[in-house]
Amino acid sequence: MFEEWHDNWFKEAKERHTTLNAIIYGNIIYAHCQTCNMDRAEALVREMEESGIDAPIDMYHTMMDGYTIVGNENKCLVVFERLKECGFTPSVISYGCLINLYTKMDKAVEILDEMTLAGVSPIEHTYTTIMHGYASLGDTGKAFEYFTKLRNEGLEIDVYTYEALLKACCKSGRMQSALAVTKEMSSQKIPRNTFVYNILIDGWARRGDVWEAADLMQQMKQEGVQPDIHTYTSFINACCKAGDMLRALKTIKDMEALGVKPNVKTYTTLIHGWARASLPEKALKCFEQMKLAGLKPDKAVYHCLMTSLLSRATVAEAYIYSGVLSICREMIESGLTTDIGTAVHWSKCLCKIERTGGELTEALQKTFPPDWNSRHTSDVYSNVDTNDESDISGDDDDTYVAGRTGGDDNYDDSDEDDEDDLNLRSYF
Repeated sequence: MFEEWHDNWFKEAKERHTTLNAIIYGNIIYAHCQTCNMDRAEALVREMEESGIDAPIDMYHTMMDGYTIVGNENKCLVVFERLKECGFTPSVISYGCLINLYTKMDKAVEILDEMTLAGVSPIEHTYTTIMHGYASLGDTGKAFEYFTKLRNEGLEIDVYTYEALLKACCKSGRMQSALAVTKEMSSQKIPRNTFVYNILIDGWARRGDVWEAADLMQQMKQEGVQPDIHTYTSFINACCKAGDMLRALKTIKDMEALGVKPNVKTYTTLIHGWARASLPEKALKCFEQMKLAGLKPDKAVYHCLMTSLLSRATVAEAYIYSGVLSICREMIESGLTTDIGTAVHWSKCLCKIERTGGELTEALQKTFPPDWNSRHTSDVYSNVDTNDESDISGDDDDTYVAGRTGGDDNYDDSDEDDEDDLNLRSYF
């Protein structure tokens, strides 16, 4: 919808003006980069170049940011080199785009050092980006180290900076340190926003401390800070970790009453909760509600649900039998397969229900990877950890925290071929 609106606007601009400038092109290219439509963005850059319009440095930054969002390291670096070839001196924003590109912190710090050697001084956002990178790793020490650098250089500390510290503390389980950070925020008159509360609630949820999480929900209400879907999902996770499924269901009703609809992650969290409570029939019901809401289950949902059904049963009860067959069918239709470790675990669990093979075994094996029957399977079988609990409670990831960039760090960073790189160098 966002892209369509901008394309219509661009079409109207073309009809009204005989020539277009870099600003008009820049706006539409930015829109496509932010929505990950890099093919369209590249086409517009070519069109701009063919029209004889020189690209400003901001255009390079827009394209670098777009490639960062989609995780294409190779093309981002090509644009950075092209920026220099065209006579531009990389700015703090240019280097910031590169720092934001790298999820491996040693490379990000290397770019920071290169930037300093080039005589470009870091700004607040530069250090904060580094801090958020270390926070994602739960490296509290490094996050505080760069916080100290930022402060010692007299740069402004804002709520985004504190968010990085809080994320690092909560990711590493240092909740008392997180509380100390919130106290300093109060002393600096920096109010807590929704992002801050999401990080804190997620931190307590990881520990299954529903009381602390509930207290934060109450504080949000008192301070007039509006909870979002991430807030509610994190709180539901706290309830599920504590085994308080009644409170989790009540939270669903409360959020729906306020017009906040559960998303895939919310339902996945509930399914995890029912699985942890050894109630696979409830997990199945939740799964059906999710589909009725028009949401498409992802691989994580199927994995949790199937593991719950197989791990908690010793006989093929009717709902387990039909549930397994239904999930297998949907996974096959969606083109989803398991990894070899999951296949081994599911196969072991199924032996308790269907010892000599049968319809369930046949259906389940269709979701297994192609190399299931290879000679390596027996080796994997002996080395796979088949702990049931770990398979149905693996929800301690960062998806509960509302990140500024959407929270998806699992980029596919495979490089494009050299021909694409050469074509890209002709842009601008």
